[in-house]
Amino acid sequence: MAPSSLAAQLAQIAANSKSTLNVKAQKAAHAKSLIFEPKVAAGQSFQTVYTICREGFDDLCHLDARFAPYDTTLFSEQSQDEDRTQMTAAENAELDKKVDAFLHLVGSKLRLMPAIKAVEWLIRRFRIHEYSTASLITTFLPYHAAPAFVTLMSILPTKIPNQYKFLDPYIRSLTSPPRATIVQQAIHHFEVLSTISTWTLDSCHAQQQYPGLISFWGGVMTEAINGMLDQMRSGRKAIQRDNDQELLQKVLPILGDALMMKKVPGLQIATYMVLSVYAAKGDLDDTVLSEFMHQLVLGWTGETVRPGLICLSILAQYRSAKQISWKVAKALLKVQDLEQLLLDVHKEHRVDKLANSLALALIDRLIKKADARGLPLIRTILAAQMLNDKLASVIFKTLLVAGLKITDDIDEDGQARRQLGLTIVALSQATGESGDLYRTVIEEADFDIDDLELRLEASIRPKKFIKQTEGDERLAEDEAAAALAEEMDLDAGLGRLSKHKKTPARTCLASDSDPIFDELCQLFIAAAADKDDLMKLDEVSILARETAPADCFYFSFYMRIWLGPYPILARARALEMAKTRLQEPDCAKLDFQALQPYCIAALSDPAKKVRRAASELLAVLQSNISDAGSRKKATVTWGSQGLYKKSQGLKWLTPEANRALLELIIVPALEESIMHDDHIIAVLKETLESSNKQSTEKESSKKGHISSSIRSSIFSFLTSHVVESPVLNLKLRLLKALNQVQKVSGTSRTPLLLPLLQWWAALPHDEARSLAEKESLDEAQVDLNFVDIIVANDTTGLECVYDIIQSKTAEDRSGLVSAAFARIRKMWPSMKDRTKFDVAQKMLELSQTQGTVAEEATDLLRNVPLTTDILLAFLEALQDVAQLAAEPPASKRRRTSSSDHHRVGEMQTSPELAAALRKITLVLQLVEASEPAEHPELLQSLFMVLSELQTFRTLVGSELGYLQNLVLSSLLAMMPTYRSDKNLKIDTSVGHGDVLVSCIQKSSSPAVQNSALLLVASLSKTAPDVVLHSVMPIFTFMGSSVLRQSDDYSAHVINQTIREVIPPLIETFRKGRRPIVASASELLASFVIAYEHIPSHRRQGLFISLVENLGPQDFLFALVAMFVDKYGTSDNVLTFTADLINHFNVETQLQTLVKFLELVADMFKSKPNLSATLFGKKENEEEVNKTALKQLTLLPHILANRSLKREIRKLAYRDDGETVRIRELYAQLLEDILTVADTVKARKVLHARCGDALSSLLNLLSVSEFIKSVETLLDRPNVGLRQKVLRALESRVDSEGQTDVESRTALLAFLPQLTSVIRDSDDMLYKHTAVTCVDKISEKYGKKDIEAVAAAADTIAGKHCLGQGDRRLRVMALLCLASLVDVLQDGMVPILPTAIPQTLEYLEGSLNGAEFDAELHNACYSLMTALAQHLPYMISGAYLDRLLAVSNKSAESSLGAEDHEERTQCLHFLAKQLDAKVLFTALQKNWTLAMEVGYAAIREFISVLGMGIDKHSKASIGKNVSSLSAIFLGAFDLRRLEHTQARANMSKVAELEDAVNEVALKMVYKLNDAAFRPIFSQLVDWACSGLPRSDILGATLRQQSVFGFLYTFFDNLKSIVTSYASYILEPAAKILSNASLKDAEQREAWKRVLRTLTKCFEHDQDDFWQAPSHFGAVGPVLVEQFLHAPQLDLTEELVPAVVELAAAADSQEHQKELNTTLLKHLRSETAAVRLAVVKCEQALVDKVGEEWLSMLPEMLPYISELQDDDDEVVDRETHRWIVKIEGVLGESLDSMLQ
Repeated sequence: MAPSSLAAQLAQIAANSKSTLNVKAQKAAHAKSLIFEPKVAAGQSFQTVYTICREGFDDLCHLDARFAPYDTTLFSEQSQDEDRTQMTAAENAELDKKVDAFLHLVGSKLRLMPAIKAVEWLIRRFRIHEYSTASLITTFLPYHAAPAFVTLMSILPTKIPNQYKFLDPYIRSLTSPPRATIVQQAIHHFEVLSTISTWTLDSCHAQQQYPGLISFWGGVMTEAINGMLDQMRSGRKAIQRDNDQELLQKVLPILGDALMMKKVPGLQIATYMVLSVYAAKGDLDDTVLSEFMHQLVLGWTGETVRPGLICLSILAQYRSAKQISWKVAKALLKVQDLEQLLLDVHKEHRVDKLANSLALALIDRLIKKADARGLPLIRTILAAQMLNDKLASVIFKTLLVAGLKITDDIDEDGQARRQLGLTIVALSQATGESGDLYRTVIEEADFDIDDLELRLEASIRPKKFIKQTEGDERLAEDEAAAALAEEMDLDAGLGRLSKHKKTPARTCLASDSDPIFDELCQLFIAAAADKDDLMKLDEVSILARETAPADCFYFSFYMRIWLGPYPILARARALEMAKTRLQEPDCAKLDFQALQPYCIAALSDPAKKVRRAASELLAVLQSNISDAGSRKKATVTWGSQGLYKKSQGLKWLTPEANRALLELIIVPALEESIMHDDHIIAVLKETLESSNKQSTEKESSKKGHISSSIRSSIFSFLTSHVVESPVLNLKLRLLKALNQVQKVSGTSRTPLLLPLLQWWAALPHDEARSLAEKESLDEAQVDLNFVDIIVANDTTGLECVYDIIQSKTAEDRSGLVSAAFARIRKMWPSMKDRTKFDVAQKMLELSQTQGTVAEEATDLLRNVPLTTDILLAFLEALQDVAQLAAEPPASKRRRTSSSDHHRVGEMQTSPELAAALRKITLVLQLVEASEPAEHPELLQSLFMVLSELQTFRTLVGSELGYLQNLVLSSLLAMMPTYRSDKNLKIDTSVGHGDVLVSCIQKSSSPAVQNSALLLVASLSKTAPDVVLHSVMPIFTFMGSSVLRQSDDYSAHVINQTIREVIPPLIETFRKGRRPIVASASELLASFVIAYEHIPSHRRQGLFISLVENLGPQDFLFALVAMFVDKYGTSDNVLTFTADLINHFNVETQLQTLVKFLELVADMFKSKPNLSATLFGKKENEEEVNKTALKQLTLLPHILANRSLKREIRKLAYRDDGETVRIRELYAQLLEDILTVADTVKARKVLHARCGDALSSLLNLLSVSEFIKSVETLLDRPNVGLRQKVLRALESRVDSEGQTDVESRTALLAFLPQLTSVIRDSDDMLYKHTAVTCVDKISEKYGKKDIEAVAAAADTIAGKHCLGQGDRRLRVMALLCLASLVDVLQDGMVPILPTAIPQTLEYLEGSLNGAEFDAELHNACYSLMTALAQHLPYMISGAYLDRLLAVSNKSAESSLGAEDHEERTQCLHFLAKQLDAKVLFTALQKNWTLAMEVGYAAIREFISVLGMGIDKHSKASIGKNVSSLSAIFLGAFDLRRLEHTQARANMSKVAELEDAVNEVALKMVYKLNDAAFRPIFSQLVDWACSGLPRSDILGATLRQQSVFGFLYTFFDNLKSIVTSYASYILEPAAKILSNASLKDAEQREAWKRVLRTLTKCFEHDQDDFWQAPSHFGAVGPVLVEQFLHAPQLDLTEELVPAVVELAAAADSQEHQKELNTTLLKHLRSETAAVRLAVVKCEQALVDKVGEEWLSMLPEMLPYISELQDDDDEVVDRETHRWIVKIEGVLGESLDSMLQ
């Protein structure tokens, strides 16, 4: 009965309850102790425990006063009386809180005994190990390796909290859990980690932490986070993201709380360690990392700031390189000595990303709030190289950008910008690699550094120090800083300037004023930011401000400043100072046009501020000119005498031109020029280039019209200043405009500016570089602008360029030389043809020199378009060069030998030859690069050069392949032009073809050969007459060289040559008298011979191209035949030729095969024609046969090609004209094969090849098409042909699928014709083949047309086939009929009355005679097997008797195993399929015949019988029991009958009897008791009384057989048939009693009877043998058999029978009777009898045991007598009997036997 729900609830309450009424359980609970053994603890009272534990608590209070409050609670006197089971839930909860608080506090003291005693009290009194299990375990867990933890585990309750379930195995084994286990649990079960973390954090909040707890938590937490990160790894981003989020949500509260524990630095440091691991492996995003950083700095203290900084640097390393939050940065700024701390950490850890993020945050704060507090820290970070170069560059550049972004709104007093400026200056002026890096950043800055300097009021770029005079020692290296400070002091500078004397040249543009200018410039730059300082400097006497209108020093100083490499502010201030001075009255009367070029140059300044100042200055100049014009007074031109040292070449503007320049050109463009620095250049170019022919001098005053004279004046004015001014920047800026003006009023710029170029070119390299560097200009740009002075077609200018190029300083001034060549290249399109020709000749001449000039000249020629005339001139010059190189000087000719060898060796080393090769190479390269197709006129010259190269190469002793290839590629490029332009003709009489042949044959360079072949191919198409007469040697050469190349280009060349050359060549052959194939045989041979040298991957494509261009209809057969003749019929050759032929259409393939067969037939003619040409003449018949064999071997291989079959079948369905043509070719091919086959009939191998080809040919068509052909062929008289056709049909049937409807229909429709052949033909082989075809067709498709198959079967079974005398035909007919039985089944019935007798007759005949006909034998059995399988009812009666009789003979024959298998299979089918009555009746009749034939027949008979019994049902067996009984009686009589014959072999008889017994058992299994019992009775009677009494031997042999079966019967059926023993009691007793054991047969019968009885006794389970009648019938008889002991050993048969009878007759009376009789025999006089009985008694003791020994008293006297027996063996066995008895009884018999 199931328990009620109430009972279940009560059971659950009892399980969870911590109180019990069970006294034993209470005692066990009280015995739980940390200190005492359970037995001791169980006997202690609470008072005793309290006394002991109180001592420990008092000691704790002395150690730590925080324990004192528990004196009145947990450890008070009243606590002894508190019982938790009596307390309310609220009281228990309050108690738990106190316990937890105490455990938090006591955790640090658990290694001390007082603490263990205190906890002992809580366990014993308050049972905290049951009520606060989790808290108690957590308290002890940091000490998990200590013995105390093991003791704790021993007292824990059975049910512990879930988070600590992992301790169960350790609790059971009482072993310490390893740390790894705790970590693993923390990884896989977060509640473990959460419990430990919560306990630790609570302890820290209560200030009850201790180092062991924190280190334990930190270690577990770190390893757990590491493990969880590994565990949560996933290859899918979404899953990984979810895992990361889940972990973060779990640990973030714990870590956040721990980071804020300011009073517990140890916990914070442990958390830093956890964070470091988490960041390193967790792939956290920037938001999370930033939050951790914020919490970290929010909670750190002075004690934890250094490890916190390390952790912060680690977090930053895994964060992107962007700024940290201002909160973090602000916290960092508050750290004392942060700079030094960062430096210390930097020595041991990477802080680059933290420093970078911090610097970015500080800079951002600086930009937004003008907070400069972080600048010292940034300076420290950058100066200490905490960052790599890339990050440092970014930070420094960000500082520079910050200077641009800080506005006055944020930084009102400019203090932040000044500090930023000081920081940038300090960093940029630092020494070492860092200083170089920051200076590089400034130089590469993509914003206006000058503007930045103005904003920061500091000079950021590196100072350009003034050169020191020899006497000035103030700037020594050790006083550099002081010197700089002094230089920057304006008053000190002005004081130094007062000591200077005025320079002789009163202009700053003179070189001797440089020292003064440099010092003035330095002071000016320093004062530029302060206008008051500027005014002070402006008043210095050395500047001569007062005399500025008359003296050039003042204005030239400022001119040099505003065009110099100085800060923007300085340049702008210089223009402003000049403007201010010009506005004074004393300048109004002067013409300051000398300032205008410098102002115009300033208008193209990159700085807008400078351009604006320049525009204001120009406006003042324009105003002054207007005033002067209104006064109409003559003005003096300022600077006309003293501005430049030499001013003779200066051109000055007329007043009109001066006014026009300012008023009409410059001033209107000022606003736009301020906006764009290149606008003024465009304005000048447009103005100077404009040519208004209608304008006149009078019109020049009109607004907007400038006359040519004025433009010419302006042009001359500007160019003269460009030439005369020493300021390179002025030259450069004005040249940008002037170089864009070709000429003005017929005056080219080149004559005006050429002196400038000549001056620059004449300067030494160092001086030119110094001038450019002085003004911070790019020397290369200066070179380019200066050479741009030259214009195209100006002879003087070009000569100047040549002079520059060819000057001695050209190598030093390589930049200028390169610029000159670049200028020529740029002018080339504008040059006249004559000028181009001259320049090209000059360049060619220069290219043959050495050095940079030669390289530049060569490069120029390669990069400008060369005219046809130039190229022709170059090529003509080559002929002279080749001749000069080939003819040595006269003096050398006299000294050299006449030997060519020595001459070549001499020439190879001559400088002349090397120069000639260089020139030839260059010219040919130029020709090739000049697009030769555009210069077809060069063809003749190129061929001449190619011809010369053939001679020249022998002189040089080199291939000159490159040069030849250049010529050939150029010629090849011209061919399309000659083809498209009919007016261009190629001279055919010159012998270009011979030149190309020579080039191809003599060259060993594949590139040359390929190019020459391509040219030949192209010429063949363009001008065939040029090369066709020379083409054959080319193909011969190709076969030995070019075809061997494996590269793609060579393949292209070959294909191109074949495609272009062969078609016209074939057309030439067609015009000849010889057959076209014979004419081309040499060509074909060249390709065939080359086949083995052609790369394998190129072969097929090349020969396909060859055949397509030759014409496959005419040449494919010949090429294939030559292949096979040359290379034989290896698999590779056969595959290649088949693939080659398969490339073409079906008609071409069949036509090729027809011609191929004609060629083979030609070989056997008395006078071969084409075959002799292609294969060569054969000396004897053997050679002809070898060649023919190769050809005929190829033929079937090609015909068997699947692709050919597929294409032919496609055409067959179309049934159009092409199909008709295919059929015609097919017929022709068939006829040719037959013709050749007849020709070679005497040559067996060749004839066989023809047969193979014929079969392959016939297989080409589909079955339907094939049958159409077959129907025609079968009418031919050639029987052999018809037979082969049918064989082909047979193979076709095999290959066809059963689902092919068309094939099936055609083949079934063909069956009547095959039947006709079988019926009407006299040729046995033909009939045989026809029958085979019928067999194949019927087997595959017969069931679809039963009538046609039945007709064929009738014919085959008749006299025309099966009835014929030919053995092979009979065999085939039988096999065919066997197949037809499967197809027709019942349809075969009408035929069988004829077929079966004939078959049996043939079967009998196959076994008669000297030799057996195994094939016919097997065929007969095949048919009979088919009948047995499908029509078993047709085999019965006489047929079956006859078949079984002949099978007996077959079984005894010496046929092979396979033959016997055929018969066995047939008989097995009969056994399974025949009706039981028919089968068993026939077997009954056949038994005697089988015995007469022999043992093999008997064995097979038994096998068939057994299979029949197995197959048929119990009912069938029951119905035929009489036949079976007769069979088995005969079988059991086999031993007797065999014994009467001399051939008897008892061992084989025994084997047969075993088989019979086994089969008999099968019958027994299928019979019930009612059916079998009469049979059994009959069998026993038959065995004992079936023979005359006189025939004792016969009766004995029959009894042996029967009792042999009975032994098997009782042994297998066991207790089921024990009752059947009643039938054998009397016969058995009689045999045992009457047996004469001296007779061997009777002795064997005696043994078999005993064995049978033994099995009966052994399996008696129904007390059959306890019946007195049954026991009495055999018991005494058995015992009497011991008297036979002297004659034989009784232990094998008799003793087991007696023992089993004693065991089966389980009755004391029967056993006593047996024992009494046996004991009597112990007193026999015969020792053998006594010994046998003793052994029997031993066996009885073993088998029956104690029951048998109940008769021991009766045995003892006999045993005692036997102990003294005279026979030693009896005596020994008696002792063994005694031992066995003692073993059963368990006591000794000695006392009983005394």
